Amino acid sequence: MQIHHGIEQLSLLRPVVTIGSFDGVHRGHVQVIRSLNAFAAETGGESAILSFDPHPREVLYPLEKRPGILTTLPEKAALLTGYGVDHLVLLHFTRELADMNYADFIRRILVDKIGLKGWVVGYDHRFGKNREGNFDAVQELAGRYDFSIRREDACTAGDVQISSTKIRTALERGEISLANEMLGYDYPLSGTVVHGDQLGRRIGFPTANLQTDDERKQLPALGVYAVKAVVDGVEYKGLLNIGVRPTVCYSGEIRPEVHLLDFAGSLYGKQLVVRLVSRLRQEQRFAGLDDLSRQLAKDEQQARSWFARNGAV
Repeated sequence: MQIHHGIEQLSLLRPVVTIGSFDGVHRGHVQVIRSLNAFAAETGGESAILSFDPHPREVLYPLEKRPGILTTLPEKAALLTGYGVDHLVLLHFTRELADMNYADFIRRILVDKIGLKGWVVGYDHRFGKNREGNFDAVQELAGRYDFSIRREDACTAGDVQISSTKIRTALERGEISLANEMLGYDYPLSGTVVHGDQLGRRIGFPTANLQTDDERKQLPALGVYAVKAVVDGVEYKGLLNIGVRPTVCYSGEIRPEVHLLDFAGSLYGKQLVVRLVSRLRQEQRFAGLDDLSRQLAKDEQQARSWFARNGAV
């Protein structure tokens, strides 16, 4: 897949396009992507996703608490590549772009710059000033500008319609199984291992302090999770604590700390990818380090039991 920063000098072959942030590249997005790729194959064109940077909410509502992103750009690119998308086009989002009405956006951006030949939209996609551009509005312009348009139905997990917002809510509640079901894969955190205070090592549970690659990354609810972690191409089972460490030095700073099971060696400076598979418990304060150490031993046993039950001995 090719990544394009901007739309100047684009040269795409009969592009079939879909538009959106595609944050998380979840099962709903995959449904749209499959339709996109099929449409492109039918018409002898290339599939392209038009996305925005920064996220439109950061521009439109600068004082609002920013929603955490589900996928960093490298994570998103890897997922889209795996699903066979030909191009990811990143358009710089500005207030001027937000004020452009949908008809001008179609003509000036999609037709004149990208060369739109086909368009796949999600079931509730709206765009342009005041979000006036919807499926019916776009259909009226398709004939004028010689492109075709298709709409995908909503994708559900059980009775829940899948969306990035609902995945964030599940993560905030610690409902990692539900989040993973909607994503279609285990939620990842990636980053570099940095030096900590080595308290875990002193109580028999050495941990790697993870500095995430993007500070905007959505962290799950505070607590202890069973995880799969990859370092130097090797996968290990482990525990992840997301919390403020109330037993030892409460500072209010939320830290991801990883303890790898059956691992020996140093992790400092290494890149780590951690995938959350199950929440074991919420974070809690203990009377002292001995109580904390005993609980961590229980956490490890619970994690090993989870992996055994789920075929990951």
